[in-house]
Amino acid sequence: MKTAWLRTALLLAAFAAVALVLWLARGPAWGLAAFACGVTGLLLHHVANVGALADWLRDPLHGAVPMGSGQWERIFAQLYRFTRGTLQQQHRLTAQLARFRSAAQAMPDGVVVLDGDGRISWCNAMAERYFGLDARQDTGQPLANLVRTPDFIDYLRRNAFAEPFTLRVSRGSDLVLSVRIVEYGQDEKLLLARDVTQTEKLETMRRDFVANVSHEIKTPLTVVSGFLETIADGTVAVDSPRGRQVLGLMKDQTDRMLRLIDDLLTLSALESTTIPAREIAIDVQALLRTLCEEARVLSGGRHTVILKPGPPALLLGDEREIRSAVANLVSNAVRYTPPGGRITIEWSERDGEGWVSVEDTGLGIESRHIPRLTERFYRVDTSRSRDTGGTGLGLAIVKHVLTHHQGRLEIASEVGKGSRFSAVFPERRVRRAPGEGAAQAASAPAAAKLARS
Repeated sequence: MKTAWLRTALLLAAFAAVALVLWLARGPAWGLAAFACGVTGLLLHHVANVGALADWLRDPLHGAVPMGSGQWERIFAQLYRFTRGTLQQQHRLTAQLARFRSAAQAMPDGVVVLDGDGRISWCNAMAERYFGLDARQDTGQPLANLVRTPDFIDYLRRNAFAEPFTLRVSRGSDLVLSVRIVEYGQDEKLLLARDVTQTEKLETMRRDFVANVSHEIKTPLTVVSGFLETIADGTVAVDSPRGRQVLGLMKDQTDRMLRLIDDLLTLSALESTTIPAREIAIDVQALLRTLCEEARVLSGGRHTVILKPGPPALLLGDEREIRSAVANLVSNAVRYTPPGGRITIEWSERDGEGWVSVEDTGLGIESRHIPRLTERFYRVDTSRSRDTGGTGLGLAIVKHVLTHHQGRLEIASEVGKGSRFSAVFPERRVRRAPGEGAAQAASAPAAAKLARS
């Protein structure tokens, strides 16, 4: 600033010296005119530079800094350095903001930035999906106007965000979100939403599982305990007919608890791994013949058991697991088919897949129950299931075994006509039985000879 004043003073002094010389040489008019022209030229120089500065200030970050002379050259040079530093800082901030938004977009959680009035400043794609938002159209809108859940609106208004809020979204799907709000800056808030639907389902399944196991074990234990009290107080003599009957009932209830524990241990072992423990080539026909005989023994002559072994084949998998799965299907058919009914065990191949099917002429199952049959302890008819000795875990075991073998369970049923349960194995697990190819090759010449004759 001192330099500017000094330069201006020197210029005015120079103008005055020239004016004085002209005053003395040509008269006062010439001297005053020369001084006035000098001052006017200096003023026009400053006005022109001020105008250029004013034009540049309309868009300082994108317009070019004006070129000046004299003191203005230094002023514009300083402005250029300042503008360049500002632009560089703006670019850095823009890049950081872009990285922040990219990171927020990549987060598996929903992120919503709210201002002091609860209006949406920004949200990522996951938050759009969770809350049904549109980042372009809903920016600036109050979140409470877009998520119309009374409890959630109360949560936003209370401003007590120490604990997360569980939000159940019923729009299109039963989505459960854990919502947490973090306050920062000047009354700004960061809303984080995490999908806990699966966790909620697992917790519900855990509670139901504990309740069901407790109920299933409590019932036979109550029966056994009551019979023991009867024997202990001498009401019934052990060696009497009534005593032997009581002991028989106690054994039945104990066997039921043992079956339940065995199934629980089997299910626990299946759930602890995702692949079969060991894989061998299983002779399908031999396995089905064994299970057919077991079905006839379990039936005790009350049903007609038919075996359709199909073409000789091998099944690659864990023999213990596959035997357990098919045995569960067979025992269910025997239990839930009235006396005089028919049970058919069949092996077939369709489009390369292997199908082990167990069909019965039982009571059948309503279609609304079929999707839930593989749930643990799910029963279509609770009283009938317990009377037949089922544990409620058989089809859950079947499902896990088939999942281990990349297979699936197909269920077809019609009320009053019976059911068909099919364990379907993928093509890569089905093998042609040894000797089948040779037998086919040997039969080809004979067939050709017969054709020629």
